[in-house]
Amino acid sequence: MFKNILVVAPHADDEILGCGATIYKMIQEGHNVYVLIMTNASKSDPNIFPEKGIQRVRTEALEAHRLLGVKQTFFFDFPAPALDQYPGYIMSREVSKCISENQIDTVFIPHRGDIHKDHRMVFDSVLVACRPVGDYTVKRVYTYETLSETEWAAPYADDAFIPTVFIPCSQDGMKMKLRAMECYQSQLRRFPSSRSLEALEALAKYRGATISVERAEAFMLIRSIF
Repeated sequence: MFKNILVVAPHADDEILGCGATIYKMIQEGHNVYVLIMTNASKSDPNIFPEKGIQRVRTEALEAHRLLGVKQTFFFDFPAPALDQYPGYIMSREVSKCISENQIDTVFIPHRGDIHKDHRMVFDSVLVACRPVGDYTVKRVYTYETLSETEWAAPYADDAFIPTVFIPCSQDGMKMKLRAMECYQSQLRRFPSSRSLEALEALAKYRGATISVERAEAFMLIRSIF
């Protein structure tokens, strides 16, 4: 059912927070997983986000992805945190090229209701790139939840994350997710920060309890074509 999977992250580490165990699971099952990091904050304001810091987090991303077995990592340079001022059609066009060149059939994207506007802009632009028109390849689109983004959004119905798909995490899968997150030393925080290993473990247990397994990652299904 799955062959070429693309996980799109507004910022490096979102892919691990939302899909780390699922990435590992899919790779272990023989599928190709690609990760696309959409932004480069130094393109917006190098005084606030120096290039040295961006290179560090990208190095951390590559380390985490090698650990999980990601086939290829793509880095785009769209200007975080100013995506709401950037032409969305350009982002859609570049994502569409990535999807076409790699024959992507399944896409994971951030939840549209996340508190960070970059996440919503990425959601909108990638969804346009995934439209089922012409010679399209994308058959499934899911959104993932990102700790420190999804749970901090305003509690409005339109923005609520209501999971409809649960993917169980094996013991090895959860261990690899946490190890991958540990690669992001520049982003990791101590508990009770939601951007901590303990918080990731707690969320996995909560989502797992929803379906009577020990741990799981939760997603919202946007579209599935059979």
